[in-house]
Amino acid sequence: MPPPIVLASSSETRLRLLRAAGLPVTAQPARLDEDVIRAALTAEDATPRDIADTLAEMKARRIAERTPGALVIGCDQVLDFHGRAWGKAPTRDAARDQLRTLRGETHRLLSAVVLYHDGQPRWRHLGEARLTMRHFSDEWLEGYLGRNWEDLRHSAGGYLIEAEGVRLFQAVEGDYFTVLGLPLLPLLGYLGDCGFVPT
Repeated sequence: MPPPIVLASSSETRLRLLRAAGLPVTAQPARLDEDVIRAALTAEDATPRDIADTLAEMKARRIAERTPGALVIGCDQVLDFHGRAWGKAPTRDAARDQLRTLRGETHRLLSAVVLYHDGQPRWRHLGEARLTMRHFSDEWLEGYLGRNWEDLRHSAGGYLIEAEGVRLFQAVEGDYFTVLGLPLLPLLGYLGDCGFVPT
């Protein structure tokens, strides 16, 4: 019998993607202080890739310790702008500043996934997408933030490309699932190759 699959996250988007793919997955938030961990890693000159990977692993490990025998999926997404890692904007003003900085520029979204089984890391992957924002007006930006802030505050970079945030962009290069925060195709490939899900 295949092991239970647990997503170490409170992300409704990631849970919905996994369930839509037919995986019998449950979710348990890891409840890490991500801001403190991110600040410590940044102080140690960790790259955005390392920050995403480390946070994904810490989440998976935390839940794996509570769920022996389970397959635990840890994920994290970091926005990389000129080598600097950005997470979720803590306030609406901060989101406004971030989006103004990104306006007309290209940035990367790095989506890490780490899989634990029997309390040990078994597989990891880091997906990358490049996104270029269009030149939008300050007036439109204010309206966008007003309409969407409650959802945006949970998003790296202060936008949700699967909703009205798509209007911020002129080009997206890379896997759509990676943009949403979960490199789903490599994960499904690994689970299938290892016999954890039927293929």
